[in-house]
Amino acid sequence: MHLNDLHLHRRRLLVAGSAALASLLTACQPGTPAWHGIDISGADYGRDFSLKDPDGRTRTLADFKGQAVLLFFGFTQCPDVCPTALARAAQAKALLGAQGGRLQVVFVTVDPERDTPDVLKAYTTAFDESFLGLYGSPEETAALARDFKAYYKKVPTGASYTMDHTALSYVYDPAGKLRVVLKHDQTAEQYAQDLRRLLA
Repeated sequence: MHLNDLHLHRRRLLVAGSAALASLLTACQPGTPAWHGIDISGADYGRDFSLKDPDGRTRTLADFKGQAVLLFFGFTQCPDVCPTALARAAQAKALLGAQGGRLQVVFVTVDPERDTPDVLKAYTTAFDESFLGLYGSPEETAALARDFKAYYKKVPTGASYTMDHTALSYVYDPAGKLRVVLKHDQTAEQYAQDLRRLLA
């Protein structure tokens, strides 16, 4: 198998595995309307984060009180999953209309070695001026990923490397409670419908 085909196959497996993992992390909520994503209300993980933004300020969940926060783990050299996820988030924000101003998208790099503050800022704002990239030390990144039950791994590619990682978006409601996981195969409209419920 060609190296590029192998990487694509690995990413497809990872996306599928991420959805399966998210299904295992949620409990059924009888009597509540169905989400397009996965309802994780009451989750005992991913309660907060503390990382630096491109301007060097430490940001936590409390900074975004009153907003829905969509958090995604990725890296700027990701060839397909990350740009797709951020483009879909930007489309969903546009579909929200006036409510879009109450959505904060946070992109946490799993590749702080290459994703410098300037690189992160340029990458996230290319999708939407309000999107925020956050980074930490390798140790902080690993600890946060464990707290979210998220997976990532450095994969050598000749003289360089790529990153395999979870392809899920974690969403907090405006009260700062982790409520839903958006799956990578959802449409922008399905993202927007789930976000509308949280912002209502």
